[in-house]
Amino acid sequence: MINSIGSPTHTSASHEDRNYASDIDHQPVRFVHTISEAGRLLPSASQWNSIELDFHLAPQSNTTYDSLPSRYSKSFDYELVITDKKYFKRFVYVSILIVFVVLAIVLLVQFLPHKHKHHGKSKNITLALNQALMFFDAQKSGNYPSNSPVKFRGSSGLQDGNTSNPPADLKGGFYDSGKNIKFSFPTAYTITLLSWTVIEYHDKYDSIGELDHVKDIIRWGSDYLLKIFDPPNSTTAPIIIYSQVGSNHTNGYNDVTCWQRPEDMNYTRPVSVCNETASDLAGEIMAALSAASIVFKDDTGYSIKLIQSAEKLFEVATKNDTGHHQGTYTAVEDCGGEARMYYDSSGYQDELIWGGTWLFFATGNTSYLGYATSNFSAAEGEETASELGVFYWNNKLTANAVLLTRLRYFHDLGYPYEVGLGSSSNKIDLLICSYLSREIYSRTPGGLILLRPDHGEPLQFAATASFLGKLYSDYLELLRRSGVSCSSKFYSVEMLREFSISQVNYILGDNPMKMSYMVGFGNKYPTHVHHRAASIPWDDQHYSCPEGDRWLYSTDPNPNILYGAMVAGPDKFDNFLDDRDKPWFTEPTIASNAGLVAALIALHDPPYKSSDSNGTNLGIDLTGIFKNLQLVPPGT
Repeated sequence: MINSIGSPTHTSASHEDRNYASDIDHQPVRFVHTISEAGRLLPSASQWNSIELDFHLAPQSNTTYDSLPSRYSKSFDYELVITDKKYFKRFVYVSILIVFVVLAIVLLVQFLPHKHKHHGKSKNITLALNQALMFFDAQKSGNYPSNSPVKFRGSSGLQDGNTSNPPADLKGGFYDSGKNIKFSFPTAYTITLLSWTVIEYHDKYDSIGELDHVKDIIRWGSDYLLKIFDPPNSTTAPIIIYSQVGSNHTNGYNDVTCWQRPEDMNYTRPVSVCNETASDLAGEIMAALSAASIVFKDDTGYSIKLIQSAEKLFEVATKNDTGHHQGTYTAVEDCGGEARMYYDSSGYQDELIWGGTWLFFATGNTSYLGYATSNFSAAEGEETASELGVFYWNNKLTANAVLLTRLRYFHDLGYPYEVGLGSSSNKIDLLICSYLSREIYSRTPGGLILLRPDHGEPLQFAATASFLGKLYSDYLELLRRSGVSCSSKFYSVEMLREFSISQVNYILGDNPMKMSYMVGFGNKYPTHVHHRAASIPWDDQHYSCPEGDRWLYSTDPNPNILYGAMVAGPDKFDNFLDDRDKPWFTEPTIASNAGLVAALIALHDPPYKSSDSNGTNLGIDLTGIFKNLQLVPPGT
């Protein structure tokens, strides 16, 4: 006979009920299999697929099974009596095992690395940043450093400046792109932007071992900028600003018609000269020198030299309000040179207030801030419709508004600057909303924002938008603000960061082509980059201009990997052609790469042990940019 393993006790049972219960203890057990929808147990006389543990979850009475009381009855107490220890032990062991397995899974989920831990980032930002900085090493001109990580480059352009009148030492600087021309305007923009990233995120650079590297790149550029503008020794001496080294304005082979490594150049490299009326060029140079002076604040002598040159340039560039010209249209005949083709500046007001703003941060002199805020509206009026909200080498207005908004948020000087600063913060809130709303700026089918859809080369604009978006989101978080509102719409800080991440991820491979547009990153990237040095073997052989053409038109991949170079990118339909002879797809530039570096460092995880002044760990230096500001009311 099979033993019963449990019996219920009815708290209000009569004597007869107890006798009935004792009688049924000697009857065969009915095996219970299921519970009906009404909560009643359904009996079975079969042992098939049944259990020998009968917990008597439903109380027994003198009624049949079909009339058992509801399981919701409150008048019964239940007890569990174990009559078969073998099955009970098995049940306990299995239960304990399940608990341990569940606990182990929870611990693994908690402590294993999260691939998407930080706002959905999935790319190796550290590696991408390492490589993006290497591109600037590949672009260096002059006496090439022996410790450079780029091994297919050497000294070049050592005669630069010898043909100018008077001769000048113009060795150094950076080749602008895949061409061997050195343009002062985008070089200055590059140094300004890289310096800004160091001022904001130097702890991040330091935590990944790249602070000295990026500062070396900045110094390489600022040294060159000091050469192209040498302050005159007297008030009557003419102002000279060298705007370009190398040109196609020569007979025979030149920097455009000759496909040749920089180390092999032996053709004439003319120099283009401007004066102080090239206001856009002057404004960008003063911005670069001022921002770099903050980066090198610990090198007092060098920092002072940078500031003094910037202040002198500001003085001569702003002394005559009627004498301004864009650098490419100045009265000096040869000013601009190839810049008329490649860097055709559309205005100068944005560069002058950009220079004035950076001079203010570098010196603390509020007269520079006064110039920037009082002329901000004029710069807005000069901004073309196709460039609204775009930050790149030709338009600094948006970035300048971010800087002035930073000042208002964290170091507000009050009267008489509050109107200009307030206008800037309103402009930035509207910009951020335009990034996210998709009502102003369209996207490619793959998600790349198109800030200038009719221009091409979209990656450079998306990169700086990503930088400004992430930087501004850091400001908002430091202020404990949850986002920005525009009309009836609200956009959170998290949404802004996701936008910034999405643009960088697109550049690094999350796109319909499944291609990283940064050379050397990922499994698939452009291999036919429009770049002279990368496309010609580094084999101790000298290749003439005609011999170089075979490499230009070759279908073979470049023999040298130009690590970190962000190419121009796809068209507005996400299509891309990896063709060396199509520079509108495959040519990188230092100005574009500066924007990529800015976005990458902004999105990089902060140092583990660092925190900002309010306890938020964002890796941003909240007060460093204000180090030179004086807490003295204007006019005292």
